[in-house]
Amino acid sequence: MATIEPTTRREIVLPAPPYTVDDLLKFPDDGNRYELFNGSLLVSPSPTSPHQRAIYRLQRILDDAAPLELEPLATVNLRVTDKDYYIPDLVIVPADTDQLMFSPEEILLAAEVVSPSTKERDRGFKVAAYAAAGIPSYWRIELDEGPTLYVYELNGDGYDPPTAYKAGQVATLTTPFAVSFDPGDLERPRR
Repeated sequence: MATIEPTTRREIVLPAPPYTVDDLLKFPDDGNRYELFNGSLLVSPSPTSPHQRAIYRLQRILDDAAPLELEPLATVNLRVTDKDYYIPDLVIVPADTDQLMFSPEEILLAAEVVSPSTKERDRGFKVAAYAAAGIPSYWRIELDEGPTLYVYELNGDGYDPPTAYKAGQVATLTTPFAVSFDPGDLERPRR
């Protein structure tokens, strides 16, 4: 005999697309990542352990190097417009901020760790979207490449072609502040 388990899951009724940031605030906290691109809903599952590990290790590296007035934060809300809303894996923002939503002007660096469910977004439209929003630096980390760090720097309305740093090669960067690290450190076992 089959039984039906009780659920606490809320059902929400949304208006027809395009969606807005206000619509997203009605979504349940179900472990998925909901973003908007021109009012279209983008859904990603929770990140895998290697993905989380890379974000955590990058956050520690950047936190150790950051000046006191800046800090790295993981998975913040970035509201570009009412219909464009992203959740970068990691950002650099002014320190001591306490807010629900960040504006592009507050983001000095946006970083994404590429996963199978986000690779098209992270390699394609997020490059264009972050550049259009005026975010000075975008870092894309490809775990399947050893890992490899791709660094994009804003030049006018778009990013210059990225500079790639492979595992075993030290990336010495100056934007948004001076930091040096081997992208391979993002996957190494804990010490």
